[in-house]
Formats: sequence, C-alpha cells, structure tokens
Amino acid sequence: MRSIQDWLKEYGDSHQNDTNKNIHWICVPVIFFSIIGMLFSIKLPLALGGVTLNVAVIGLVFAIIYYVRLSRTLWVGLLLFSSLCLIACHFIELSRIIPLWIFCLILFLLAWVGQFYGHHVEGKKPSFLKDLQFLLIGPAWLMSFIYRKLGISI
Repeated sequence: MRSIQDWLKEYGDSHQNDTNKNIHWICVPVIFFSIIGMLFSIKLPLALGGVTLNVAVIGLVFAIIYYVRLSRTLWVGLLLFSSLCLIACHFIELSRIIPLWIFCLILFLLAWVGQFYGHHVEGKKPSFLKDLQFLLIGPAWLMSFIYRKLGISI
C-alpha cells in the first residue's frame, strides 16, 4: 500500500498553479459535501435511536477506514469535516427550502466546472483520471495543509 506521503506528493504534482490551488480550496470541500448530501438523501430502512440511517453514513464509515489506513492522524480532521457535512445536510434537509439532493447536485456540477477550469489553467489533467483513489486524496491533501499550519504531523 502506498504511503500518505506518496499520495500527497503525486496529487500535489498536478496542483502547482496558485489559481488551481485556490480553486481546489473551494471546490474540493464543496464536492465532498455535495456527494455526502446526495448520499444523505438516500434513506435506508434502518433507524438507530430514532434516527433514520442513510447511505452517506455507510459511505463515510468506509472512507474514514481508508483514511485511518493512510494516516494515524489525518483521519481525525477528515472525520471532523465529514461530521460537519452530515450536520449541515441534516439542517438543509430540515429547512425544506430546497430538496437536499437538488441543492447538492447543483453544487456538485458547479464545483466540477470550477475544478476543470482550474486544471485547464494548470495545464494538467485531474489526478482522478489516473486513479480514482485521488478523489479521496484531494480532501486529505487540503487537510494536510491545515495540519502543517497547526504543527500536527500527518
């Protein structure tokens, strides 16, 4: 299994341009959130403590296990961010202003337009076209910068 350092280095190789990096700081979290939101909208016929389970929770369990295998510390930040996404999804759903899945689909599409624009500026293809695991590495790459700023090793 490749180390987290290997993944982050390879991901970073196609993210050198400042414009592309700045776009990623917005679009990667939005894509992550929007995927969680669309999966959150798929309810399962199970309830725990009166709360209906959804596909997002199941998917995030597997994503966090993946992150735990990559880094002894980075997974904690990603778990916290994932939890915030779940809470936001819950409140958006409760608001009933717009169906959560529609809101998240719009965000998802707009964020991918931004991502592809950033890679156009960069002049390099998105990493996930080489390996789909890079879809999970993008959030970890951003979190690694936050960890570095806080002096936390990954």
